[in-house]
Amino acid sequence: MPRIQRIRPEGLVVSPAFSHVAIVPPGATTIYVGGQNAVDHNGLIVGEGDVAAQSARALANAKTALAAAGATVADVVQWTVLFVDGVDPAAAYGAIAPELASDEPALVTGARVAALGVPGALVEISAVAAVFG
Repeated sequence: MPRIQRIRPEGLVVSPAFSHVAIVPPGATTIYVGGQNAVDHNGLIVGEGDVAAQSARALANAKTALAAAGATVADVVQWTVLFVDGVDPAAAYGAIAPELASDEPALVTGARVAALGVPGALVEISAVAAVFG
């Protein structure tokens, strides 16, 4: 069965948290997960003011969205993580890193932003995944 190839080229930093390149072979179905915040099923913020708690909930929401499309964290090609200015990215990543770490981790893009669309949200996580079959 084809699989996603994740590459950490020699000469670039080696991290257990991310790869630098991903190759998705033909035949894959691409899944896009829009930005997930730390909201419950009623749209209420979970972990108000706590970036670690919000990161964990945003990732849980992203995993729920992936599952709805027949994918898992292992199928993710790239994560995008947006942080509101002033939060501690290390605390945010620390809350989600154990679930994302692997021998071939996905690509990760992180950025600081002035604000997010959901009032009180400190982090937003989106993903691109690929599945076969």
